[in-house]
Amino acid sequence: MNAQRPPLLQASGISFSYGALQVLFDVSIEVREGGRVCLLGTNGAGKSTLLQVMAGLNAPSTGTVAFAGEDVTGLRPEERFELGLALVEGGRAVCSSLTVLENLRLGAFPFMSDRSRVESGIERALHTFPQLASRLGQAAGTLSGGEQQMLALARSLMSSPRLLMIDELALGLAPVVMESVVSAVEEMTRSGITLLLVEQSLNVAVALADEGFFMEKGEIRFSGRTEDLMSRGDLVRSVFFGTAPAQ
Repeated sequence: MNAQRPPLLQASGISFSYGALQVLFDVSIEVREGGRVCLLGTNGAGKSTLLQVMAGLNAPSTGTVAFAGEDVTGLRPEERFELGLALVEGGRAVCSSLTVLENLRLGAFPFMSDRSRVESGIERALHTFPQLASRLGQAAGTLSGGEQQMLALARSLMSSPRLLMIDELALGLAPVVMESVVSAVEEMTRSGITLLLVEQSLNVAVALADEGFFMEKGEIRFSGRTEDLMSRGDLVRSVFFGTAPAQ
């Protein structure tokens, strides 16, 4: 009998502090390959910080991060990126002074010398986000908010990621724009990309995720199916209104 495959991403016992302020307390989460997982919680709960730790942008004070069964806690962000662990940070993280094409090429920085791989990455990105094809020479800062979010996602596709972590996909986007962005992310997951999504919009979380974690004050308070999470009125109210869940 074969041993069960390890989770694609596994954070175990993660604690993290900004100076004297501790924001993560012994946090453990798992994301199975092919999974679609959301991370919900109150503002300041530590959700974005946890993504940054798993991406290698912050080093935990305690705990480990494993990707595809390999301990990556000591690896630099670009090394994790090369393994297939990609992060799209919140706030439409594009280089506004660079063109759309230049932004896409930035996503290929670990293998920039491999011209065929770069070109195939651009082709894949524009297939998923065809709206960008006519904007390749345009400065990214002149795009609409929705187009900038699409560009940030398209850039992440350049590395053919196995797991994509997205921080605040819906932030500041109009509902009609959000529909097209969500559709594009759904296409990405259908292509085999595993998804971990930090989101304030419950509608987006339900549309994209099958499993969910709820964080509050730097700790995991709930983990399970998204439909079960949505049935927890105390947790849902805390996301909408910032009220702490009943203890």
